[in-house]
Amino acid sequence: MSELQHGPLEDRHRELGASFAEFGGWLMPVSYAGTVAEHNATRSTVGLFDVSHLGKATVAGPGAAEFVNATLTNDLTRIGPGKAQYTLCCNESGGVIDDLIAYYIADDEIFLVPNAANTGAVVAALTEAAPDGVTVSDEHRSRAVLAVQGPRSTEVLAGLGLPTEMDYMGFEDATVDAAGTRVPVRVCRSGYTGEHGYELLPEWESAAVVFDALVAAVSQAGGELAGLGARDTLRTEMGYPLHGHELSPDISPLQARCGWAIGWQKAAFFGREALLAEKAAGPARLLRGLRATGRGVLRAELAVLDGDRQVGVTTSGTFSPTLKAGIALALIDADAGIDDGALVTVDVRGRAVECQLVRPPFVTAKTR
Repeated sequence: MSELQHGPLEDRHRELGASFAEFGGWLMPVSYAGTVAEHNATRSTVGLFDVSHLGKATVAGPGAAEFVNATLTNDLTRIGPGKAQYTLCCNESGGVIDDLIAYYIADDEIFLVPNAANTGAVVAALTEAAPDGVTVSDEHRSRAVLAVQGPRSTEVLAGLGLPTEMDYMGFEDATVDAAGTRVPVRVCRSGYTGEHGYELLPEWESAAVVFDALVAAVSQAGGELAGLGARDTLRTEMGYPLHGHELSPDISPLQARCGWAIGWQKAAFFGREALLAEKAAGPARLLRGLRATGRGVLRAELAVLDGDRQVGVTTSGTFSPTLKAGIALALIDADAGIDDGALVTVDVRGRAVECQLVRPPFVTAKTR
């Protein structure tokens, strides 16, 4: 996208006092009450996020599910209609074009939610491989995406008459009473924060009335609107990868510890041979966590040192409001010979910040 894209709720966010920044080619709300307050509300009560910038695509036609299973990494036969699955679209060298969620609607329809900036690349890769009768449609503006995350998320949805009893990664198509009208919305027990939560996908044109209903319900539950800043601190605490940081065309799922999202027994998926070879040899680097032992905020693309020897590079870094410490994710050389618990240093603008190597997540997940 050459021009900055705008979501369906930008006017609402401005009225609510959001600050904005560009992300993935879209203008996104970064914060309302402050990132730390929004982060803590999500961990303790409930946070409401607008992530409508995320891509949407549909693979449809006879054998659509079978086709998706032969291209994306995870094993789609492990789920069925009414379930969603985290999966990856890889290139032939085993790098990651994108990581995404696949919604199994029916054997002849799979709905995909890729990252905003990568939607075109995913659609192009699938379109090129699609057999006769299977179509791949870019539907970026077909639906909005609203995430309700936190311990009181079930209370918020139940108060609006929405389904809440699905298993993790289960979804239902329902309706919600918004401004006196029953509005269709897809509800999935999923999220990107590590908290119990849901992602709601109303039609793009209905996003505003659904958002208004959620804002009122979240406020009543003592929660907060939350922006891109809190979304990043929350996912970093969980060690969740972000494409362009922990995953990329040059960073494989194995290096990012996402091998669990690969159906190794499948006969085919993009990048299969390269990934099997990497698995057999062992990845040359692995995603690990860093926690600062003292003061210091870590960022991406900083050198990680063991003494005078560089052993890796940070991929994401932030201040953890939960731990009240600097944390980072980093790709560390597999042959560095450094165990979890060891101390390393990170070069932060010429200042050596001491950190302890840990295995993510930094905090306990409550998603299930």
